[in-house]
Amino acid sequence: MNASRPRVLVLVENLSVPFDRRVWQESQALVGAGYDVVVICPMGLGRDEEREVLLDGVRILRYPLRAATGGPAGYVREYGLALWHTLRLALRVRRSGRIDVVHACNPPDLLLPAVLPLKLLGARFVYDQHDLVPELFRSRFPNGGRWLLRSAMACERLTFAVADGVISTNESYRQVAIARGRMDPERVRVVRSAPRLDRFTARDPDPELRRGKRYLAAYLGVMGPQDGIDYALRALAHLRHDLGRDDLHTIFMGHGDAFDDMRRLCAGLDLDSCVEFTGRVPDEFVQRCLSTADVCLAPDPKTPLNDVSTMNKIVEYMAIGRPIVSFDLLEARVSAGSAAAYATADDELAFAKLIDELLGDPARRARMGELGRSRVVGELSWANSERELTAFYARLAPTADQDHEGAR
Repeated sequence: MNASRPRVLVLVENLSVPFDRRVWQESQALVGAGYDVVVICPMGLGRDEEREVLLDGVRILRYPLRAATGGPAGYVREYGLALWHTLRLALRVRRSGRIDVVHACNPPDLLLPAVLPLKLLGARFVYDQHDLVPELFRSRFPNGGRWLLRSAMACERLTFAVADGVISTNESYRQVAIARGRMDPERVRVVRSAPRLDRFTARDPDPELRRGKRYLAAYLGVMGPQDGIDYALRALAHLRHDLGRDDLHTIFMGHGDAFDDMRRLCAGLDLDSCVEFTGRVPDEFVQRCLSTADVCLAPDPKTPLNDVSTMNKIVEYMAIGRPIVSFDLLEARVSAGSAAAYATADDELAFAKLIDELLGDPARRARMGELGRSRVVGELSWANSERELTAFYARLAPTADQDHEGAR
């Protein structure tokens, strides 16, 4: 620890670090701006397994955690164990020296018991709002889990009430913080999740990835119940069986708790010969696959959460210059603009028809890709988000250099 540098403790439960790209980029940005950064997070599965490590100036403390299974009760078990480990490690960090800012990332909104002791000892509290947890539960448990939803609403209200500042991933989330969270607009800043353009770049296409087909479609992202892989597969079945297109291979990159179900659905739809599931893959493969793809898929269905959430995959597709087919969601349009073609929400046949149209129109695909890439470079890259993040921190907990600059 460098006593002259403000110390930031980042708490994240949803993913391991540095696998959580947003948290890792935020942590690196803060180190670069003159902060000491410590991250507490779960271990990954097959990755990020060291209990303690120093990476690029960021100290990371990890704990073992098994993801929830079995419905709402599974979340109670997961979050209870995560909270215990987070509190234990946070107090260990505090015993080694002061903490100036505790930066808690949701989901879940259950980290206050770990935050409050640090706040009472003088730390400022930043609420980094990755997801709208009440909307998440409405989306995942539309017919049940009412007690869990009420708990999520209460925890969100308490988190806003205690926060000294809020970081939101888009303007829709910012408005929730202001309206539902009753936050002062001056204390809520949008810091979008976005790729670093120096590390996320187009590569030479790899024709082998088309597996003998003329065209390639690609999906990148989490494969949970709310992510729409089933919608994409049914759209591909329409494309092949109803529209007669048999010249497309599709690669789904990523993993999640719906992965095995989606592979079974793929087989049931008779798509195994033209659809490939890779699981998680290295960044090099992601960039090579997206650079080869003729169209990229954003099949997220319209839910209370998806409609107002910015999907990382959309911005990553745009960074590589790929045209996108998406369902018509509010924040999908905000992010992608004319870089995407929009099907009526949840209409799988319409989604299939848009894929078919784009594959038959290479000039349109090229224009969409150019528009998307230009939009990322101009507005949506991580460089812009990093400036927003460091400006937010300069007001909340300035470094010595920032104090000196402010005094001039």
